[in-house]
Amino acid sequence: MIEIERKFLVISDDFKSEAFKKTRLVQGYLNSHKERAVRVRLKGDAGFLTVKGPSSKNGLSRFEWEREISALDAKELLNLCESGIIDKIRYEVKLKNHIFEIDEFFGDNEGLIVAEVELKDENEVFEKPKWLGEEVTGNPKYYNSQLSKQPYKTWES
Repeated sequence: MIEIERKFLVISDDFKSEAFKKTRLVQGYLNSHKERAVRVRLKGDAGFLTVKGPSSKNGLSRFEWEREISALDAKELLNLCESGIIDKIRYEVKLKNHIFEIDEFFGDNEGLIVAEVELKDENEVFEKPKWLGEEVTGNPKYYNSQLSKQPYKTWES
């Protein structure tokens, strides 16, 4: 139940031609406290309820618990969420033994594209695709729970 991942900005659209899967995600937060986040997500035709704990000091790992729920339940729970619904398309790209999940955001976060790669170990080595940019692992402003409160369009350049 501990998730280890690294997060990067994306510097080109090249990932789109490499993607083997593309899914629309709509999500909101029933609770977005820094010590725990409770997320409701519609992922295609499926619903999910997720609880995340605080990140480790280096931002690489955190507790995550997730269960599938009906899409109808997810839609109803989204109506109870804090303001700031996240709308994005997730692209999945396989590179050797890893799958990169690339989120292209819309709405108030339009223009932001972030890639994550899940690891088995914090020191695991992985090949970086050419479209990966600056690493933002552990930077809370890139957490979806924070993007729902302080969207990308409000950031100063």
